[in-house]
Amino acid sequence: MINVNETHNPELESWVDSANDVETDFPIQNLPFGVFVDPATGAAKVGIAIGNMILDVAAARADGVIGGPADDAAAACEGATLNKLMAMGGGHWSALRAAVSSALRLDTKEGEAAKAVAGKILLSQENVSMLLPARIGDYTDFYSSIFHATNVGKMLRPDNPLMPNYKHIPIAYHGRASSIVASGGIFKRPFGQTKATDADTPSFGPSMALDYEAEIGFFVGPGNPLGQPVSLDEAEDHIFGLCLLNDWSARDIQAWEYQPLGPFLSKSFVSHVSPWVVTTEALAPFRCGSFPRPDGDPAPLPYLFTEANQDSGGFDLQIEVFISSAQMRDAGIQPHRLTLTNMRHLYWNIFQMLTHHTSNGCNIRPGDLMGTGTISGPEEGSLGSILEITKRGGEPLSLPTGEQRKFIADGDEVIMRASCEANGVRRIGLGECRAIIEGP
Repeated sequence: MINVNETHNPELESWVDSANDVETDFPIQNLPFGVFVDPATGAAKVGIAIGNMILDVAAARADGVIGGPADDAAAACEGATLNKLMAMGGGHWSALRAAVSSALRLDTKEGEAAKAVAGKILLSQENVSMLLPARIGDYTDFYSSIFHATNVGKMLRPDNPLMPNYKHIPIAYHGRASSIVASGGIFKRPFGQTKATDADTPSFGPSMALDYEAEIGFFVGPGNPLGQPVSLDEAEDHIFGLCLLNDWSARDIQAWEYQPLGPFLSKSFVSHVSPWVVTTEALAPFRCGSFPRPDGDPAPLPYLFTEANQDSGGFDLQIEVFISSAQMRDAGIQPHRLTLTNMRHLYWNIFQMLTHHTSNGCNIRPGDLMGTGTISGPEEGSLGSILEITKRGGEPLSLPTGEQRKFIADGDEVIMRASCEANGVRRIGLGECRAIIEGP
């Protein structure tokens, strides 16, 4: 596990004024990575968020702002994706984080030098567009929230909501990497084959049961050779960082297609991720214990259990989901919150997920994305999908305008946010993941 160090000091301040705002997701204690389009050249470049600005890593290296032990890692950021940096491993990531922290601090010589060339190494986030942070070769989505699995299971099997394997094994399916896109913009309602309960035959048309899924995504760092599993003790070294993930789902298409092999077209039409990847090192102060299993639940098999993972395998990461209808936006009404949940509700943590993924010898590669699955909590207001909130559409929710929703309607914008807070630690956030649904 990564230890808390000087880069996490809550007293640190930056010469970038906006980074000192208590409301910012991106104080100097965070320093998340992303890929932006340089407005001057149109080139994709690696950047680090600091307040409402972006540090251009390649420009900072060229100006001598970042170097020394961090030079190799900074050089790996001169491409158009984060894959090379992700492949390097924790020692390089930590060296680069330490160097950037020193360069952006208000009280260091490195900070004075960096501030002197601020016009060459900083850009406003408002002036750039963001891209996917990595070239995603493979995408695996898990089903690791027991509250979500139980809620959905009750709709299908009221007397036996969880399948017999759920408490023994992290469940997942292999998703579609090509349709993962960065936050923002508009996407079209998917078409597919569905079958109404009172119909004799299926039909083809637009999904009428579009849903969001509040998830956390995590990017693979160094990979593993084919045939060589990653142990739970080693899993920490193979995860670069976390992002928000909205794995959109067409529930009516899913209901018709998912047996016997699981979801297919109901999931592959689009998934959105937030553009900034918050490193596991930045999240070190917010680690917590793994999900406390109730008495009577089976203990994980030995390859999925260590005392260290049990003590600190979780993250105290709060996730919010909001909806904003077209009518709300026209009336100037703020987005309406649907969900407030937390990553600590995951029955299986991300290190167990990665370890299980490789336990058969499957190789993973830098930039691969894995998702936690929908994260729901035990309370009514902590449900991570509209399927759960409306009880499969049977109990529509009301918006501030009086509109009702069984599922997501055309013109709706879904916005996800996530942040970490703890006593004696500076609050950090993951930014936003948002998108608007357009009619067919």
